[in-house]
Amino acid sequence: MQNRLLASLPRDDFALIAPHLASVDLERGRLLYDPGDRIDTVYFPLDGVISLMTLMENGAAIESATIGPEGALGLTAAVAPRQSLSRAIVQTPCRACRISAVQLHEVWEKSPKLRDLADRHAEALFGHAIQSVACNALHSVEARFCRWLLTCHDRISEDRVALTQEFLADMLGVQRTTVTAVARTLQEKGVIRYRRGIVDIIDRPGLEAIACECYGAIRRTYERLLPLPQAGSF
Repeated sequence: MQNRLLASLPRDDFALIAPHLASVDLERGRLLYDPGDRIDTVYFPLDGVISLMTLMENGAAIESATIGPEGALGLTAAVAPRQSLSRAIVQTPCRACRISAVQLHEVWEKSPKLRDLADRHAEALFGHAIQSVACNALHSVEARFCRWLLTCHDRISEDRVALTQEFLADMLGVQRTTVTAVARTLQEKGVIRYRRGIVDIIDRPGLEAIACECYGAIRRTYERLLPLPQAGSF
């Protein structure tokens, strides 16, 4: 896979960034930012999923958006110094390119295309977040679980997703026992195979039939604002 934003840059604009990009392997569970942290590094995922978690004072958390190869983590810091508004944690193993926010800002000043992509990405991520708010309030845990699995499946190169019950519970804002019950129900329907910490996607069309409308709505937002540079999907 490749990063959609980097692939969308004209050759000359990408040449401004390329010398400053470094490859990095991000392991599952790695904490990249907490709320209030200064964003000093911008990550462009090549595959995998980074979750943005909203934290409460009592320690509760829920996922508000995800970032994969269609976007970048911390891209607003290319415009001006920023602090993180959420916890950013690696949800699945992820290959990425990273660049310092200072170096990316220098490129941002020289590249109208990068400025346009940054604006579009911010709008797409905002749309993702507000759709998630409605989804978390209005849709069943089963439908939201299927939405998340489909979103994850779009961003990785295999049908197996390694996720702990704790991660799934945080993402969905429910108890771990609820996650277990929903996963077993989906397994009985034949769309996934579930065992502790591992979800195998068996029937993607079946997942799509159960998932709520938010999966398609979020996907269409990204496709409208950040068109693929070539045929395919993120």
